[in-house]
Amino acid sequence: MKASDKKLIKEVKKGDIKSFEILFKDYYEELCFYANHYTKDMDQAEEAVQDVFFNIWQGRERIKIRESVKSYLYTSTRNKCLKMIRSQNMADQYSEYIKNTPGEQVSTPVDELNAKELNLLIENTLKELPERAREIFRMNRFQGLKYGEIADRLSISVKTVESNMGKALKIFRKNLNEYLKVI
Repeated sequence: MKASDKKLIKEVKKGDIKSFEILFKDYYEELCFYANHYTKDMDQAEEAVQDVFFNIWQGRERIKIRESVKSYLYTSTRNKCLKMIRSQNMADQYSEYIKNTPGEQVSTPVDELNAKELNLLIENTLKELPERAREIFRMNRFQGLKYGEIADRLSISVKTVESNMGKALKIFRKNLNEYLKVI
């Protein structure tokens, strides 16, 4: 591990935000390009890299880097991208299933109950979001707008959009994770 990276990580572990910002600035752009090879979408690539850095900051006291910081960041980014791709593939399969299911009918009463519970959970989670995060989430996920388009429409920065999406996704992951454990 480079001495400068080693020092940065040591300071990040202590909660030094300036060291974290330096680490972020040093690697963010190259990690986004790397992630884009997996996601084929720069917005998703940026989201993946932001999640990696968010998780580093959140778990900074427990972080253990054995080799190099660069290797750790690239591996974390790759794993995050693969997880996003798997999640997207599951969502696509579910959408395809819904499209191919005749009418509004669900095959069994249990499936119907699960669908109602999931819809209720999604609606409640949306209500739980701060107003701005809810609006941004709806524009991105329901209207299919990219972060840049949302920023333009709301006259805010792309970073603000990213931050709000991060908050929304964190809450959705927490709430839906509990549901998926039950099923």
